[in-house]
Amino acid sequence: MLTCGRYLSSAAATTLSLSPHRNLTSSFLRRHPLRFLSSASAAAAATAVEPDTRGGGGGGGAGGGATTPKWKAAIDFKWIRDNRDAVATNILNRNSVANLDVVLQLYDQYLTLQKEVEVLRAERNAVANKMKGKLDPSVRQALVDEGKNLKESLIVLEENLFQLTDKLQLEAQSIPNTTHPDVPVGGEENSVVRKEVGSQRNFNFTIKDHVQLGKDLDLFDFDAASEVSGSKFYYLKNEAVLLEMALVSWAIAEVSKKGFTPLITPEIVRSSVVERCGFQPRAQNTQVYSIDGSDQCLIGTAEIPVGGIHMNSILPDSDLPIKYLAYSHCFRTEAGAAGAATRGMYRVHQFSKVEMFVLCRPEESDKYHEELITIEEDLYASLGLHFKTLDMATGDLGAPAYRKYDIEAWMPGLDKYGEISSASNCTDYQSRRLGIRFRPAPLELPPAMNAKKGKGGSSGPTQFVHTLNATAVAVPRLIISILENFQQEDGTVVIPEPLRPFMGGLGVLSPKTK
Repeated sequence: MLTCGRYLSSAAATTLSLSPHRNLTSSFLRRHPLRFLSSASAAAAATAVEPDTRGGGGGGGAGGGATTPKWKAAIDFKWIRDNRDAVATNILNRNSVANLDVVLQLYDQYLTLQKEVEVLRAERNAVANKMKGKLDPSVRQALVDEGKNLKESLIVLEENLFQLTDKLQLEAQSIPNTTHPDVPVGGEENSVVRKEVGSQRNFNFTIKDHVQLGKDLDLFDFDAASEVSGSKFYYLKNEAVLLEMALVSWAIAEVSKKGFTPLITPEIVRSSVVERCGFQPRAQNTQVYSIDGSDQCLIGTAEIPVGGIHMNSILPDSDLPIKYLAYSHCFRTEAGAAGAATRGMYRVHQFSKVEMFVLCRPEESDKYHEELITIEEDLYASLGLHFKTLDMATGDLGAPAYRKYDIEAWMPGLDKYGEISSASNCTDYQSRRLGIRFRPAPLELPPAMNAKKGKGGSSGPTQFVHTLNATAVAVPRLIISILENFQQEDGTVVIPEPLRPFMGGLGVLSPKTK
């Protein structure tokens, strides 16, 4: 969500902006978009930091006890102060650990100290101006001494202001994004079903879960993977390899038709990029694998390296929207996930995924959110899966998400609905942290004004783009869904028709003859 440099001019400092994540009425949100640094301040600023997916500690290393942020966010502290109750409610609704009281206390201290610095600077400048003329030596020496004292005092105050700014950044970066006014308030159980496709299949035989099916069809080897890598790893074998490749190729082929640019991303990124996207690589129970002795991490989703592509850049308005479709392996610690459907492939440390990512104008992000969830629904409906789409409640939103839809498919072997994808609108939360802005197209001025100014129009200040992400294919969960839903009484599994061209025409998985 944010972007600001290590140093700010006094003018820029007065407009220090912190993404004021707020959950207000729809009309209020439309009239008062998120604000951070002014465009001039943002242009002079450098980079940004992120809280963890639950709105945890700030990204600049707060989780590890650091006192200096690796990057800074353009946060509208004035807006937060002026809308304290709304911000506090949003923090509470989202189960965030952000400490609003501390943020506001530090901001008040910052304003007071900044005024003191400005007063001393004015006095120093006044002394310097007095020394420009011809002066009596004793008067000049007195001014020199006064200037020296002011300089030493200013050095101390400026250092204090610098340290206070760092503390303010680290605390404020924990504040989560604002929340769409229609998002249900509460925990995951309060999420609302917005759509349901298909129905649960009635089986007239005893069904198997994907683990047993995989064993019978010789598709997986969990035991060898456990010996080689540890728990929650697996080998894919035989037709399971073809099925993974088919899911990936099919998703890329289908979604590319919608104007998405395919990518294969790096799978190791700098920890600062992870933080700016809203994840905490060093936090307790983190989902991120960090590489010892380096500032790098393994990615948990392609959202992270894709989000970094345009980091610290200003995009021309004509480039928007930018739509990416990224294939990568994903790595997650699954810390704190004990007992949460851990059998088989449901919750693993490494898997393949195809991720959609959109950068767009602020007024268009709701539209593209709908486009992303529709693409997901169409993909899974074409496979013949039974699923429901949920508008996730506030307590289940990660820090970056303004609104999130989850799709849960019925998994008969597990006897439960399991999440197979999500689609999130992060508004400008990530772009403010990553420093991704765009320059609006020039406004056409009336002919009389054009003649007077000698210009064709004005583009106005730069703005932060909105970012969205959505899962096209998370391979293990879809393999589970396909095996369990399309198993037959004779032990075979029927492959959904859309995938068959990507599997060499194979339509049925059959037990191996011994």
